[in-house]
Amino acid sequence: MSDAQARAVRLGPRSIATLVLVSAVGVAALGWPFLAPPTAQVSAHAQDAPWLFTGLLVLLVAVVAATISESGLGPKAVAMLGVLAATGAALRPLGAGTAGIEPMFFLMVLSGRVLGPGFGFVLGAVTMFASALLTGGVGPWMPFQMLSMGWFTMGAGLLPGPDRLRGRGELLLLAGYGFLAAFAYGTVMNMQGWPYLDPDGSPLAPDPQAGPLANLARFVAYCLATSLGWDLGRAIVTVVLTFTLGPAILKALRRATRRAAFESPVTFDAPAG
Repeated sequence: MSDAQARAVRLGPRSIATLVLVSAVGVAALGWPFLAPPTAQVSAHAQDAPWLFTGLLVLLVAVVAATISESGLGPKAVAMLGVLAATGAALRPLGAGTAGIEPMFFLMVLSGRVLGPGFGFVLGAVTMFASALLTGGVGPWMPFQMLSMGWFTMGAGLLPGPDRLRGRGELLLLAGYGFLAAFAYGTVMNMQGWPYLDPDGSPLAPDPQAGPLANLARFVAYCLATSLGWDLGRAIVTVVLTFTLGPAILKALRRATRRAAFESPVTFDAPAG
């Protein structure tokens, strides 16, 4: 069985439609400060946060459920999903509070690469949910973390050459993607937290009276001032771990996926006699 045939989850029409819906809602929830009219009140975002939390969490659960039901995710794939999600959740607290040392990101890149975009999105969302429960990090930011990590891991599954590219070329591709995606993840999470800034107390807060370009400049300055060092640390750790541990983990994931034969139905032999 080839690596391409061993994908645990394939995105079908219903899964894609649900994913597009939740992504559109997430983009709108993240990007509204750039498009809000001058009469909008930035502080209203704080009042809407519980509703965004509830809505996005429900939609994310719907994406996971639709993907699992439509793809026929079997017990072997569920077992691998659980193992990888638990491993990622356990890795996340190891570097918490230490300059962006978050080793879970490289595991998400490698898993998405081997197991495909459908499995990748489900894995990223479930892993972030599990890690939030493990670390007590449950709050209005959690659905955005789940969505961002789902995008992050799914993107690795969409990279070119999954069946042909191997060796150093594949590691370079995955390391480059992990480096850029680490900054993208940080940027998305900054967009989630940026509207909470008090416009009267910070020159970097979104200004409803300013235009989109002015608010974009404020947001870029906010990212540079608050999270550049953290995102850089996350990106470097992802690259280093991809090059050092990537070959062994990619080999192990591919071997486990082939042996599990996710797409083969589970059958039981009749008892003797």
